[in-house]
Amino acid sequence: MELLFVAVALVFVSTAIIIVLLAVAGAAAAFGASFQSVFMNGLWVLVIPPLLILYGYLFGRNSLRVSHLEISSQSVPASFDGYRIVHISDMHLRSFRDRPRVLSRIMDMVAAENPDLIVFSGDLVTTLPDEITPFMDELRRLRSADGVVSVMGNHDYCPYNKWESDRDRIAAVDSVRSKERALGWHLLDNAHIDLVRAGAPGGAPDTISVIGVESISAMKQFESHGDLAKAMSGAEGEFKILVSHDPTHWRSEVLGQTDIDLMLSGHTHNAQLRLFGIEPGRLVFKENSGLYTEEGASGTQRLYVNDGLGTTLFPARIGVKAEITVFTLVHE
Repeated sequence: MELLFVAVALVFVSTAIIIVLLAVAGAAAAFGASFQSVFMNGLWVLVIPPLLILYGYLFGRNSLRVSHLEISSQSVPASFDGYRIVHISDMHLRSFRDRPRVLSRIMDMVAAENPDLIVFSGDLVTTLPDEITPFMDELRRLRSADGVVSVMGNHDYCPYNKWESDRDRIAAVDSVRSKERALGWHLLDNAHIDLVRAGAPGGAPDTISVIGVESISAMKQFESHGDLAKAMSGAEGEFKILVSHDPTHWRSEVLGQTDIDLMLSGHTHNAQLRLFGIEPGRLVFKENSGLYTEEGASGTQRLYVNDGLGTTLFPARIGVKAEITVFTLVHE
């Protein structure tokens, strides 16, 4: 499937290049230049797309970056000032079959950040739960003071495989869940956890709520399984973090409709492509990559879209490095 996608993409891009060359040569001929000479001399451009893909496959997909951000808010309890959250997303473990050392390096880099909490925002697999098995020991290295919380992404429901029956698919999804729990992760299927620390002497304890939903999308091509109201029910944190795989969920149900302070997503991979500052992913997703901030009735609400770690369909990254995001909460 990946080779087919690359082949189709190359045909499409090459066709577009030839059309542009024909137009340029035609325009040049109108001013007296040789149509054939201009066209033939421009054909070298056709080597650029395959070279970019080769670079993205050999080097780009193995390049990692750590993004550090401070989240300042009056809602952050004083005892959580300086609290460090590492956010990772979209491992798509199948894409690490031929490069296990890169996954090991990711684990090392996460550990080096000394996080208080690790958040994984979905898509552990691409098509099958068996992708997880060879990497169980490596993934167990993800540890923090308050553990690892995770949610299901659209791929974790295994919809992109031809199943004999619905029962087989359900069994596959259950296997993804059981393997995550076997790793010691706290899988938040429409649920939340309250992280509690001692507050001011004589006062109430300080609390942050980490809320997780099954995948919810505002786009019809992606299934929705989550229940935000159920996940938030009883959450008592002064500062609320929502982990939701698909960033389109932010505008459809979160922004201006809840008191969620920070939503952590992935899903887009930033299309694994950025050229000269141009991000094609923005043609599909309004919130495509990075931090978005808006003021709502409940105060400042933020969304962060992580560029992910693995690859899907297109087995390369061009101008978009795999990302580990480190948030430091700051009490204002």
